Amino acid sequence: MNPILNTVKAYADKSVERMTSLGELNLRAFNRLTDQQPATMNLLMEHGNRTLALMTGTPSYHEFLQGQCVAAKDLSTRLMTATQDGLSVAGEIREDYRAWFTKNWAEVTTDLRNAMPVA
Repeated sequence: MNPILNTVKAYADKSVERMTSLGELNLRAFNRLTDQQPATMNLLMEHGNRTLALMTGTPSYHEFLQGQCVAAKDLSTRLMTATQDGLSVAGEIREDYRAWFTKNWAEVTTDLRNAMPVA
């Protein structure tokens, strides 16, 4: 086979491998981010149940408001923790993408330099 065609074929094969690895990286990132959503939804559902229990179980409006303030503070604290966890995961994902890009850019650069005849 012609050396130019061999080079094009090798470059195309590597490009498919790179895109496959990027797709896998995207899937891992998506899974990591969506894994946190059920926990957050549970927090909101617990807060709703707690508020409903306060509405039906407190004898006075004053006690209801106090309970509501405590519940809101607890929810905001737990949501802040969940948000910080999400940001930490997003930072790790960013680093995964940066590493993928750096590695693949270096490979592409090397492949192109090797494929170009020296003048």
